[in-house]
Amino acid sequence: MLSRLPADVWDYVRDAPGTYLWLVALVGVSQYVRRLPADRAAKLLEANSTNLDRLRRAPIKVMVTSLFFTVGTSWLFYAVTYSVLHAPTEHWLGTWRWLAVLGTAHVGATLLSEGWVAREIRAGRLPQSERTTTDYGVSYAQAGAAAVLAYRIPMPWRVPYLVVLIVFYGYGWFKNRRDFTAIGHLCALAIGFACFWIAP
Repeated sequence: MLSRLPADVWDYVRDAPGTYLWLVALVGVSQYVRRLPADRAAKLLEANSTNLDRLRRAPIKVMVTSLFFTVGTSWLFYAVTYSVLHAPTEHWLGTWRWLAVLGTAHVGATLLSEGWVAREIRAGRLPQSERTTTDYGVSYAQAGAAAVLAYRIPMPWRVPYLVVLIVFYGYGWFKNRRDFTAIGHLCALAIGFACFWIAP
């Protein structure tokens, strides 16, 4: 049984090429950013941020490149979450449908949350500086993948899985309702749930 473990692990990784290529790229880019001087790193992150200013100047570029930058979380966390959420979703949906869900969740949640920021700035409830707030990372795509994966989980386990997802992301919003990332996470979760039709 144990003798098959390396082959089983390789099969698991091989059958989710998008997940693990993205993970390798994420690690590589983040290691590169960490080696830069602080001012250069800040400029690079700002240039690839999905804030209102960058979305106006280079929307397609930042929508793509922002998915390859992240800070503040251990690589063990990413290895586990990519293996537990993204890989089984890619196994189930196939690479292209998995990418469609991720792209829809990432782009949709970004536009909705930044649209909220724009509205709040116009209403005077947020300062103009919010237009250039640094915003990048993989969490919207991750929320979308976690949500659509619910349709793969058989009953009765689907119910506690859904409860955990909703409580986890709902708590982030309840704790700070004026946090655009918390709003974005809820939007990404809803988009992922709405992607049930893409399942095979």
